Amino acid sequence: MEIILIQDVDNLGAKNEVVKVKNGYARNFLLPRQLAVENNPSNKKQLEERLKQVKKKEEKMLAEINSVISKLAEAPIKLGAKTGTSGKIFGSITSLQLSRAIREQRGYEIDRKKISIPEDVKELGTYKATIDFGNGKSTEVDIEIVAE
Repeated sequence: MEIILIQDVDNLGAKNEVVKVKNGYARNFLLPRQLAVENNPSNKKQLEERLKQVKKKEEKMLAEINSVISKLAEAPIKLGAKTGTSGKIFGSITSLQLSRAIREQRGYEIDRKKISIPEDVKELGTYKATIDFGNGKSTEVDIEIVAE
């Protein structure tokens, strides 16, 4: 029996995927728990419509990500840090500080978990941080560490 999965099912398939399973598994497990629907012409049309909507959302999200990337590449993001007389930073620069600086300077909210800062940020200067947006999209952002 061919079915269309409504949700991800372990060891079977992902959401919106058409799979072939045994009749009893579909009738007794998947269909009553509303994990899948039968593969018939009306459900196929609904699946195609859902896939179109998902594709539109992805295109819109990619366009938004590209605009954010272009805005972030315009100029370095300035971060203030307390320093000693030799220019060494007290403490360290964190992804949370960079996330807040991006929000204040560029107006974009970026999750701190998506930001990775190099370990060698110990002195004043310019460094590159990487922001991973998912879907294979990532960018390098220039950060400038200045004395407070």
